[in-house]
Amino acid sequence: MQFSQIIGQDETKQMLLNSVQQNHVAHAQLFLGQEGGANLALALAYATYINCESKQPNDSCGTCNSCVKMNKLVHPDFNFVMPVTSTKSVTKDVLSQKFLTEWRQFVLANPYQGLNEWMQFIGAENKQGLISKEESRQLVKLVSLKAFEGDYKIVLIWLPELMHTTAANALLKLLEEPPVKTLFLLVSQSSEKLLATITSRTQIVQVRTYSEEDVVAYLQQTHHTEPTTAYQIAQLAEGSLNAATKLTSEISSDYFVFFQDWMRSCYGYKFGEIVEKTSEDFQKLGRENQKNFLLYALNLFRKVMLYGIDTSLVAFMPPAEQAFIENFSKLITTRNAELLSTELNEAHYHIERNANPKMVFVDSSIQIAGFLRNQN
Repeated sequence: MQFSQIIGQDETKQMLLNSVQQNHVAHAQLFLGQEGGANLALALAYATYINCESKQPNDSCGTCNSCVKMNKLVHPDFNFVMPVTSTKSVTKDVLSQKFLTEWRQFVLANPYQGLNEWMQFIGAENKQGLISKEESRQLVKLVSLKAFEGDYKIVLIWLPELMHTTAANALLKLLEEPPVKTLFLLVSQSSEKLLATITSRTQIVQVRTYSEEDVVAYLQQTHHTEPTTAYQIAQLAEGSLNAATKLTSEISSDYFVFFQDWMRSCYGYKFGEIVEKTSEDFQKLGRENQKNFLLYALNLFRKVMLYGIDTSLVAFMPPAEQAFIENFSKLITTRNAELLSTELNEAHYHIERNANPKMVFVDSSIQIAGFLRNQN
């Protein structure tokens, strides 16, 4: 992985580049960010840059012997520890090294995936992933060896918060007395679940959550998603590229146009149209799209409320939505804002529990119409 393959994160990239160029590489670093963020991708790009044989000012060269191996995740000095569990093919001595083939395929396909996807990928069924106490012995043995080819032996630990206490204590001892030229890269999504003593011995790399604009750019570059759909997915993904990737196969209609027409019908008390047409269209969306649409509507309501308070609070908004949001914000007050949000949340709750979608939609429409007309 190279830095150029990662959307945004320019400040973090530069900080990591500077640490190598100025020879200030901390022996233990904690890449901390949300699931679906760039924490694993940045750690991979950083590791690639560290052992690159022809470093460029802004990235690894991508062509030297080290980069070629790193980009395939087969470099002999690049080691992985990740949560695993017993499967049909691995029934005993369940260690990370027995899942390296699957891990390489998993990460190379998409470095923004989470634990659930990893467990499904290795066929864990309903079992929980864990970095076991047996892994600690392997870890100690691993770092006792010198680097074969690169400047550093690198150990990347994915989701160290899932370490068994014995494994965590073994890691702590290694961090307290680090082997020469050995670098630990911890990639975490929940630092509060880590031992405080481990966190205190690492240099924290705080990976910011992706903005909606970043998610749109990722979808257009990676999945060639049409701009309108990409923006609507970005509003649902909450900064997660993993969630955004999943949503590309779920969204099948223009949520904004549907929402805009729905609100106009509610405000105009056009209940005949809502019952005969709009509710039928909502039912045809299918349950996953219905849930996603209601989440999208909640997000849009939030933007409308923020826009009404201060237009600068809504940083990214496509031109097609701007005029509607500007006009719609005049109907949202401190009195009806909470009522509207509560109604949409309840509608989502009922759809999730298999209530009749048409009945839920019509009932919510009646409630929303009343809230929009009674603003005071």
